[in-house]
Amino acid sequence: MRTHFDVFGLPRSHAVDVPALEKQYRELSLQLHPDRVGPGDAKARLAAVEGTTALNEAFKTLKDPVRRAFYLLKLHGVDLDREDAGAQKDMPLEFLEEVMELREALDEAIAARDLPRAQGMAKDVAGRKAAALQEAVAALGTLEGAGDSPDGVRKASHALGRVRYFTRFLEQVDAFEEEVLA
Repeated sequence: MRTHFDVFGLPRSHAVDVPALEKQYRELSLQLHPDRVGPGDAKARLAAVEGTTALNEAFKTLKDPVRRAFYLLKLHGVDLDREDAGAQKDMPLEFLEEVMELREALDEAIAARDLPRAQGMAKDVAGRKAAALQEAVAALGTLEGAGDSPDGVRKASHALGRVRYFTRFLEQVDAFEEEVLA
């Protein structure tokens, strides 16, 4: 199976030179663009459209460090984008309890229309999200070097599960902030 990394000739790694990726994306976009195909060659035009679609999806995924991490985990057999992903059900109990407490505190702040409190919580959660992403990247790095160790996959899954939760939390604070400031 051809991966997003293969599209750009890159090794499977979280470390990606984004400016170089952007430059290569522009070059490949020009080469693959459907307008470069003659009007009478429907088969070649379809191949160009499919190639451009694959290129765009690969670029969108690889340029974003969070999407890139989730994609690397998916290449190791865990797709956290699926609602029934076993890794989501396997989150540590203490984290799930922490999530409930954070959610309740945010709900209280929103109900009280206390934007400064919600923003303070968001600042803390943003730091925790960054730390969870670093943890996931470290776990994914060991997987790339050592193969699919169950412990490494579990560590990366749990860290990215936290990233996903923290991202949703921050999105909720952003929506509250927009509502209050509108």
